Amino acid sequence: METAGRIPLAEKMRPKSFDDFVGQEHIVGENTLLYRAIKYGTLGSCIFYGPPGTGKTTLANIIANTLKARYVKINAVTSGVSDAKAIIERARQDKAMFNTDTFLILDECHRWNKAQSDCVLEAIEDGSIYFIGTTTENPYTSMTRAIVSRCRVFEFKPITSNDIKKALIRALQDKENGLGNLPVKCDEEALNYFAFASGGDLRNALNSLELAVMTTPIDKNNGIHIDLITAQQSTDRKALSMDENMYYDFLSAFCKSLRGCDVEGALYYSQRLIKAGCDPMIIARRLVAHSSEDVGMADSNALLLATSAMYAVEKLGVPEGLIPLTHAIIYVCEAEKSNSVIKALNMAQEDAEKNTDNKVPNHLKNHPSTNKDGHGKYKYPHDYGGYVKQQYMPDSLKDRVYYVPSKNGREKNLIRKKFRGDI
Repeated sequence: METAGRIPLAEKMRPKSFDDFVGQEHIVGENTLLYRAIKYGTLGSCIFYGPPGTGKTTLANIIANTLKARYVKINAVTSGVSDAKAIIERARQDKAMFNTDTFLILDECHRWNKAQSDCVLEAIEDGSIYFIGTTTENPYTSMTRAIVSRCRVFEFKPITSNDIKKALIRALQDKENGLGNLPVKCDEEALNYFAFASGGDLRNALNSLELAVMTTPIDKNNGIHIDLITAQQSTDRKALSMDENMYYDFLSAFCKSLRGCDVEGALYYSQRLIKAGCDPMIIARRLVAHSSEDVGMADSNALLLATSAMYAVEKLGVPEGLIPLTHAIIYVCEAEKSNSVIKALNMAQEDAEKNTDNKVPNHLKNHPSTNKDGHGKYKYPHDYGGYVKQQYMPDSLKDRVYYVPSKNGREKNLIRKKFRGDI
């Protein structure tokens, strides 16, 4: 097929309205903050961050179109201070002459340094532009604090397999922008595989579908038949030699083997997953989570070793990275177990959600004060040898206990004054 000058399917199928937008219901669903802000025209500057192919740039474009504003899209890798200043100057002119708002959409916004970021601060504050940054990195750690503090941050999640499948079907049926004019017949199991293998990345799924269609010859029935084998060959990752249900079963078995101290089970299931085409980073990330959830304070070295293994897998790749990964899996399995961390987290989260009217004790406030209720001056623990009895929790929760050390591993040696009756 002719490919010269061809626009990628993922670009042609990019949604232009909220009706066609896929996923991110927690952000764009009816009555969400973003939905209301767009509906009433009160949206300010914001940052969209999350994995690739989840709709960050697409949503930024839709917002600008919906609000009937002028928008300029630039990439942080190729743009500089002069580009931003020119856009801001034009935006101020449009605002003064035509009362037209301008959205500056900055892809890979975490790549801007402090000087580049500072050049747009004043324009954001005085309303000359509305800034929408898109990034795959956590903005709280990868961007300058001044920019983040002036923006509302929205986190994008990987798109579900069902939503990706719906988008693929739409691409196959769309005669204007998609593949609807081609005699394509895509098997259900092929569609399922495209959706599953994309890892929540819609762009990846569309690219794989397009590659499959463009490289499959027309058969004797004048059709282009995409079966499971073709789908597997067209993805940019090794085909999983197991279906989706089996994949999650093996991942569950791996996690339960870690929790159950079964080294052989954890190693076997992790290698079955990796040999089947699973990204080793998925194994490493689960290992990090379980090192706190199931080992926790009984042996905090488990978390250090697991995070080191994840870093090694990321930097070394396969096969070298599998050695420290195996090292960490064995350590987490053999470590004594305690779920006190996850229990403390769950209790604290529940209280934080239910007790929103609690006041900070006066002696802990930024500007301490005394009152008749017995809240006196803050006692600096180091003046008392490192610890002094005083109230830290709000009055209604002052007797609440979240963290209870287990009797396992190093945790049994922890000395907590509140459990000695000192508080």
